Amino acid sequence: MTTLLSPMVLFFGLGALAAFARSGLTIPEAVGKAMAIYLMVAIGLKGGVAVAAEGFTPDLALAAVLGLTLSVVLPLPAFWLVRRVGQQSAIDAAAIAAHYGSVSVVTFVAGIEILKLAGPPASGSMIAVLALMETPAIVVGLLLARRATKAGGITAGRILHETLFNGSVVLLVGSFLIGLAVGKEGYTQIAPVFEAGFRGILCLFLLDMGLIAARRLSETRSLTLQLTGLALAIPIMNGLVGTLLGAMTGLGTPDAAALGILAASASYIAVPAAMRMALPEANSGTSLAMSLGVTFPFNVTFGIPLYIWFARSIAGS
Repeated sequence: MTTLLSPMVLFFGLGALAAFARSGLTIPEAVGKAMAIYLMVAIGLKGGVAVAAEGFTPDLALAAVLGLTLSVVLPLPAFWLVRRVGQQSAIDAAAIAAHYGSVSVVTFVAGIEILKLAGPPASGSMIAVLALMETPAIVVGLLLARRATKAGGITAGRILHETLFNGSVVLLVGSFLIGLAVGKEGYTQIAPVFEAGFRGILCLFLLDMGLIAARRLSETRSLTLQLTGLALAIPIMNGLVGTLLGAMTGLGTPDAAALGILAASASYIAVPAAMRMALPEANSGTSLAMSLGVTFPFNVTFGIPLYIWFARSIAGS
């Protein structure tokens, strides 16, 4: 209930309610993009500063290996489920699998803030894991599509360029490196901008995301009952696997929960951009309806507290 009544979740619910009620409430696209840039820069900087203060610890190396492993492995069961249960083509299943193997920055930011409210917070090194998990799932998804269709398609070099230099990846990694370089002392000079307004901007951004998610859900015609079920089942499965893996390998409870949140999230920024270039024949409406219209609202409201509870249950056992 604490999570459901947090300002972030309530603003998301307000946006969804306004969209379903066909309210005239809108947030200009340029404002939404500006808020997204702010959030990604802020979270990248904080992560870099935290790692600079803590140093490159064994926990960071462990979390990085676990994150990379999950990003490579998680698209495989998602692909099989979407093909068999969702009855989708190999191309569409591969694109959807890439979405569910990669990560959502906004889900992660919301999860980190909810962890802070619940206490104790996750370590800043999890930002590095977030950045590492964006790309591998895209490559795996494209390999699945090629294997299933025996298609030639786009070159590996162009795929890597599109994924590694996607705007969100550049912002996250670049801000992380800047935070790492300047450390706590350098960050103090700009901290008022990125600390005082962070949660307020996050609330406004989630209001916008609630509007977008609800409208996407209302407009889509390709979201079947089976796909809706998978959009709920896959993040739960991934989140519990990620949390269990983190807890059983020695990550602290908050970091295990954060790893579960990362594993459960589904990309709707970096992966759609890469898929648009590499798999233009894939139905982007289906992928976005699942990841943004179903999985994102579920994770923000119910999924994140589930993964936190699971991590604490394992720690207490």
